[in-house]
Amino acid sequence: MPAASAIKTLIVDDQQTMRSLIRTSLNALGIVNTREAADGEDALRSLVGLPVNLVITDFNMPKLDGLGLLRAIRAHPPTAKTAVIMLTGRADRELVQRAVQFGVNNYLVKPFTTQTLKEKIEAVFGPLQ
Repeated sequence: MPAASAIKTLIVDDQQTMRSLIRTSLNALGIVNTREAADGEDALRSLVGLPVNLVITDFNMPKLDGLGLLRAIRAHPPTAKTAVIMLTGRADRELVQRAVQFGVNNYLVKPFTTQTLKEKIEAVFGPLQ
């Protein structure tokens, strides 16, 4: 169970306001080591150069969507074990099933609260210290 401050996180969303909301929620939980990417392609480039413990990614993005990013993360041995939480505006059962099939660790439906985000992260990492 890592301390929240030890969790390195990459926030991936094509909307700057959503990235800011996620970052603010993470900071409130003590997760302050965060980076951001505007789409899946930028995220992949960032991950290859500097790995993280957690990727929080939107599903619907230009260039490379969240499922494509998840598949690429799982296919690349250095990043394959990275925890991934998929963020979506749709509680679409088919999308969630596909994400699970590709190895997502958890998912979060927008809009979300800091408490809900905490629960999703703790379901992956255990209690945040």
